Amino acid sequence: MRGFDAVVVGAGAAGLFCAGLGGQRGLKVLLIDHSPKLGEKIRISGGGRCNFTNREAGPANFLSENPAFCRSALARYTPQDFIKLVQSHGIAFHEKHKGQLFCDDSSEQIIQMLVKECEAGGVTRWQPCTVADVRPLPDGGFELDTSQGPVSSPRVVVATGGLPVPKIGASDWGLRLAKRFEHAIVDPRPALVPLTFDPDAWAPFAALAGLSLPVEVSVGSGKTRTRFLEDLLFTHRGLSGPAILQISSYRAEDQALQLDLAPDLQLDKELVEAKAVSRRQLGNEFAARLPQRLAAAWLERAGLDATRAMPECRDADLQRLGRSVHEWQLMPSGDEGWRKAEVMRGGVSTRDLSSQTLESKRVPGLYFIGEVVDVTGWLGGYNFQWAWASAAACARAMADSSAAV
Repeated sequence: MRGFDAVVVGAGAAGLFCAGLGGQRGLKVLLIDHSPKLGEKIRISGGGRCNFTNREAGPANFLSENPAFCRSALARYTPQDFIKLVQSHGIAFHEKHKGQLFCDDSSEQIIQMLVKECEAGGVTRWQPCTVADVRPLPDGGFELDTSQGPVSSPRVVVATGGLPVPKIGASDWGLRLAKRFEHAIVDPRPALVPLTFDPDAWAPFAALAGLSLPVEVSVGSGKTRTRFLEDLLFTHRGLSGPAILQISSYRAEDQALQLDLAPDLQLDKELVEAKAVSRRQLGNEFAARLPQRLAAAWLERAGLDATRAMPECRDADLQRLGRSVHEWQLMPSGDEGWRKAEVMRGGVSTRDLSSQTLESKRVPGLYFIGEVVDVTGWLGGYNFQWAWASAAACARAMADSSAAV
């Protein structure tokens, strides 16, 4: 039976980074993944250019049943730390929007960077390789039954990711293992996911598919209200775009969306003021303030005649029309599911893990990092930063525990 200082299961962002850092800190590391392809989620991210971090990433950008859990790891491995690593590999990048950093060229550069980091650490990589069982040994450590033979190690790192995008190999292996070792699981659900609506109710808007505009979207009220100012995208089945992906992580099943389709305007006032000076038709005046297709659909929804001259419109109708744009409430019927979700909300409960080391409090030597943990970031590079930060905390802790033996 082959022995290693640490076995990392899952060769995605967190697993690759943890294996490389652990190896460079003197650990003999085995990295295992069931997929023949390496880092597929990295490859498809950011439209193929990998939004690898966000300059502004901090605890406030993450959701969890314990929001403070991510604080320690994020503080000890920052976006600036990862940026330095990217620069040291000569990878050119740019800031696209709100601190989001993308490769100038291709996501493949990040994958190859992580492979080189693993090579620098002498990491052994078995791929494709499946793990049929993980058994605790009586004197500590673990024995793993793999498709390439049995392996023993005092440390096992679960970096198997979440459930989104099953076609690239998403698996619930890590969640099943955590359950078997009696860890609590926060119910997984799709996050950063487009929302869908009843087909009949959505029929008036289906023709707007492809239309995008900046909006304010929110859920809740008072102190519990969450809002984002981002772009909205109409689809044939519902709504998508950054605004909807962001709010989908926060929205409860029974919560309606509140949308302001013109957050920089005060249409109820502006339309009444325009009436006093404009001789245009209502449709033309309205379309000067909203995308034309949306303006036409909105007037039809409001039951107002687009060809009516502005001076002939009632102030009350104009005010009602303007307010409706700022106060659109609608109830999604569902979402696009794991197939279209970018990340998983929920996962292994943080109450069973150390925030300093990501080690299980129930099973010494067992670690959980990355998306499999109940820590979910905003859209825009935050989830990758959690992958790097949790991996770094874990690798550092494993190397320290090995040196202490």
